[in-house]
Amino acid sequence: MKRTLLITGGAGFIGSHVVRLFVNKYPDYQVVNLDALTYAGNLENLLDIQDKPNYVFEKGDITDEARIEALFGQYAFDGVIHLAAESHVDRSIMDPLAFIKTNVLGTATLLNVARQHWKGHEDGKLFYHVSTDEVYGSLGQEGLFTEQTPYDPRSPYSASKASSDHFVKAYYHTYHLPVVLSNCSNNYGSNHFPEKLIPLAIHNIKHSKPVPVYGKGDNIRDWLFVEDHARAIDTIFHHGRLGETYNIGGFNEWKNIDLIHLLCKIMDEKLQRAPGTSAQLITFVKDRAGHDLRYAIDATKLNTELGWSPSLQFEEGLEKTVAWYLANETWLDNVTSGAYQQYYQDQYNKR
Repeated sequence: MKRTLLITGGAGFIGSHVVRLFVNKYPDYQVVNLDALTYAGNLENLLDIQDKPNYVFEKGDITDEARIEALFGQYAFDGVIHLAAESHVDRSIMDPLAFIKTNVLGTATLLNVARQHWKGHEDGKLFYHVSTDEVYGSLGQEGLFTEQTPYDPRSPYSASKASSDHFVKAYYHTYHLPVVLSNCSNNYGSNHFPEKLIPLAIHNIKHSKPVPVYGKGDNIRDWLFVEDHARAIDTIFHHGRLGETYNIGGFNEWKNIDLIHLLCKIMDEKLQRAPGTSAQLITFVKDRAGHDLRYAIDATKLNTELGWSPSLQFEEGLEKTVAWYLANETWLDNVTSGAYQQYYQDQYNKR
C-alpha cells in the first residue's frame, strides 16, 4: 500500500464521508477506521465500502493508550486524520467531563503515541487534527473568523476542542511532530445523527412532531455540505503546509429560523403537503445556555493557497439532503430507535 492511514471517528457523520472518499479515491491507501461506536458512531453509514480490500474497521477508544499503541504497532501508520470527538453542545452542558476526556485526553493520547512511533522518522508522516469554528467564540453582526482570530470558547464542547487544538500546536512546536489543523463551520448532509438541527427537523416534520427552535431563531450559522468538507480535508491532507491551520466554511450564513422555514418549504414539496403545513410545527423553546449568536468562517486562505471552494449552493444541498433522508427511511428509523447499535454485534462478532 502507498500509505496507511488511521482515521478516527470514521463511523460518525463527517468521519464516514471522509473514510468513504479516501477508500474510493485512493485504492492504494490502506484506510483503518477507528471508532468507539458510541451513540453517534454508526457502521451502517459505511455499508457501501465495508468489504473494500483497502478498508479495515477497528473498534476502540482514543483514550485507551494501550489500544492505540497496538494499532500503531500493527499497521505502522504514516498518517492520522483525527475526527473522533464528542460534538453536541447540549450534551457538553449536561456532561462536560465526558467531553474533556474524549476531546482533550483522547487527542493527547493520539499525539503522544504518534510522536513515539514517528520520532526520528517524521518525513512523510502527518497528524491532521479536525476541529470546529466554535473555538473562536461568538461574532457580532459583522466580521468573519480567520485563522488569526483569538480563541474564545463559550461552551464545554468548544473549550474542549480549543484545548485539543492547543495540544496539537504544542506538539508541533515542542516535538516537531508534523501536524496540520482545520476549523470548519456547521456541516449538513446525509448520515447526520438526528440530534442536530437539520436532521432533527427533517425527522420531526416527517412525523408531524414539533420542530424546536432555540429562542427566537436569530442565531446565525455558516453551513457547509459535508461532502465539500470531506473534499477540503482531502486537499489539506495532501497539500496543506505543516503547522498551519486552515478554516473551512461555506460562505453561507443563515439565521436558524430562516433555515427552518426553507426546510419546511422543501419538506412540504417532497411530502406533497399543502404549503405552510410544516411551518405550523415550529415551536420556540428556551434558549440554550451560553448560546453563541453568530459563527461565520473566512475560508479565503484555503481557497487561495489550495484552490478549494464549496461545490453546492445551500438550497441545492438542502434539497439533496432532504431527498436522502426521505429515501433512506430505514437508516433514520434504525438511528432513532437505537437499532443501529446492534449492527456491530451482528456484523463483526461472527468474523
